[in-house]
Amino acid sequence: MKSSILIIEDHELTRFGLKTAFESCEFVDKIYEAESAEKGLEIAASNDVNLIIMDLGLPGMNGIEATRQIKDMNKDIKIVVLTSHNDEQEVLNSLKAGANAYCSKEINPKRLIQVVQSVLDGAAWFDPSISHIVLEAATKSQEAALPKPEKNYGLTSRETQILKLITEGYSNIEIAKELFVSINTTKAHVASILQKLEVDDRLQAALKALKERLV
Repeated sequence: MKSSILIIEDHELTRFGLKTAFESCEFVDKIYEAESAEKGLEIAASNDVNLIIMDLGLPGMNGIEATRQIKDMNKDIKIVVLTSHNDEQEVLNSLKAGANAYCSKEINPKRLIQVVQSVLDGAAWFDPSISHIVLEAATKSQEAALPKPEKNYGLTSRETQILKLITEGYSNIEIAKELFVSINTTKAHVASILQKLEVDDRLQAALKALKERLV
């Protein structure tokens, strides 16, 4: 199934480069463009957008606030942050706002296309340059948390196995291949995991798993 992508980027040349890269992708249906967060919100509200490539340093409303508002409007829209900044607070605020992936603008275009495909399939992805920030934040939260409860939220051994793969960034398709099960079986397990952990998406599940040492 093809997906529609919205590029929110104030630099016209960067926007053009991103559009050109994704125009040749078979999994892409429509490509929308916005030079500001405000315009992006309008497009997302009035069109069937599946994924947004979001710049953070936008004029007016910044990309973090735009991410938060878009997720409030439609939590099913995937958001890939693409920025030249790797400030620790900016990274954490982006993830708290609901970003599904965080990429440096130095990323290879082919790799970015792969990231977008995996995020559309349900995976979370962090640029290697900021992975340490996410891990350190999870470690601090873990140290500040109450002692680990004896229960494991009722997760089965298979669900625990899949949860571990989720924390490692595996998509549903990759999990299915790794465990030699169907994609539908994988999706059913993931849905059960989210329900048992009482979280809305895979990113929250991964962070909770790391925080409470469930895997």
